[in-house]
Amino acid sequence: MLIDIPDVLDAAEVARVRAILAAGDWVDGNVTSGPQSALAKRNEQLAEGSAAAREAGALVLDALGRTPLFVAAALPARVFPPLFNRYAGGQAFGVHVDNAVRMQRGSDFRIRSDLSATLFLEDPGNYEGGELVIEDRFGVQSVKLPAGHLILYPASSLHRVEPVTRGCRVASFFWIQSMVRDDGARRILFDLDQSVQRLGGQVGQDDRSVVELTGVYHNLLRRWAEL
Repeated sequence: MLIDIPDVLDAAEVARVRAILAAGDWVDGNVTSGPQSALAKRNEQLAEGSAAAREAGALVLDALGRTPLFVAAALPARVFPPLFNRYAGGQAFGVHVDNAVRMQRGSDFRIRSDLSATLFLEDPGNYEGGELVIEDRFGVQSVKLPAGHLILYPASSLHRVEPVTRGCRVASFFWIQSMVRDDGARRILFDLDQSVQRLGGQVGQDDRSVVELTGVYHNLLRRWAEL
């Protein structure tokens, strides 16, 4: 499932992250590529593990923790420390699939990549191209969101970044290991959660039906969650 999560960062937070990135050291984006991705990837990346990457990443992680829609959609067990990239001058990332297991350099931290996330940090009117194109069983979808918005999608999907022909596309990207491994089960839980929230807003959270459906949600989560 693809889920657009708006306003993970507000305008002031985007500006703060961008200021940190501007002062950081940028390197060839292939420092984090696998052998297949390296053949298709042309971009720059903020040096992983650098002070700037850690500072900006901490801001992103804090924002994710206070974004209920992200938590409901991803059901995160572990989140890979956010990375940051930029594309300009025709740079692109051809069709690829993300590695099933992501390991943080210089540590024993690793996750199973159930979900991929891209958090846009440049407004779409400031650059041309740079669409994130995702192929899944529902078809092909092209994504280009406002700064501060995030797209969440299965890490198993084929995807690419189209060439940036004007301006500069800046984004954060990272992976999530979900408590619920199966994408279909996560979709059921997300749809149920959103329906319960809407119903609760209409009839009150203490309504018997809302309480019972909340119980159904948690019983399904108990059945499917891996901790």
